[in-house]
Amino acid sequence: MSQWHCICDCEQQGLCRIMKVLRKQELKKALEALRHYFPKSQEKPDFYRDVIIFTKDESCLRNILTRTDVLDWKQFISLSVDLQHEEMLNAVALNYGVPMNKISTSHVMSLEDPSNLPADKLSIQVSSVKESHVALINSTWKFGKGEFTEPMIRSMILNYPSCCVLDSEGQPVSWILTYSNCAMGMGYTLPEHRCKGYSKALVTILAKKLHSEGYPVYCFVEEENQLSYRLLKSLGFTEDLSYRNAWFYFNQLSLTP
Repeated sequence: MSQWHCICDCEQQGLCRIMKVLRKQELKKALEALRHYFPKSQEKPDFYRDVIIFTKDESCLRNILTRTDVLDWKQFISLSVDLQHEEMLNAVALNYGVPMNKISTSHVMSLEDPSNLPADKLSIQVSSVKESHVALINSTWKFGKGEFTEPMIRSMILNYPSCCVLDSEGQPVSWILTYSNCAMGMGYTLPEHRCKGYSKALVTILAKKLHSEGYPVYCFVEEENQLSYRLLKSLGFTEDLSYRNAWFYFNQLSLTP
């Protein structure tokens, strides 16, 4: 409920007597004091904030992209969409005068019944991914952009299911996370720990966890990543042949402050 407060003449006169115009240095001190009480004001901006548009109609999607301010076409944009809309997106980009680059095309894989997944027989130490692991995951992610993608990965770790294999020193050597759209992803195993069955074990564990918590079990696999594609097929994942997911970048992300 909104509260309105009218200032009478005597109140206004009283306020004028106690108000003070701050000099430049005083203003800086006041700003620092405010930041002390509002820690979030010191956080770096998240360049990967999600905007999700639910529509299967291309004309509707085009209207949203061209006739609303849902997206700021002056800024860097990373867009995930069905590949069939590529021509329309290119026309929209030309209309705005911004460059468009396709960075990947992926299969959409889903698992309807995780109950048929094999039981984990590996003797491994499994944990959820921790916030302290952000830098490591960001440095190994194919699309990582340094400090610009760290907030997104941190949000995934803090808000969505994840799991990782830990070594004897408690450090992650293999992991998989969940994106904000509930898709499993960002799976990776350090080179020296590959061919040990870690990826299969983690996909199995996370798929069961997502299903038990009411999430859909699905993921995107880049078309050239045949190793992951075969792994998922062996676990019972099926491909949606009616949909090919593509990622597009618009404008350039400046990596300098």
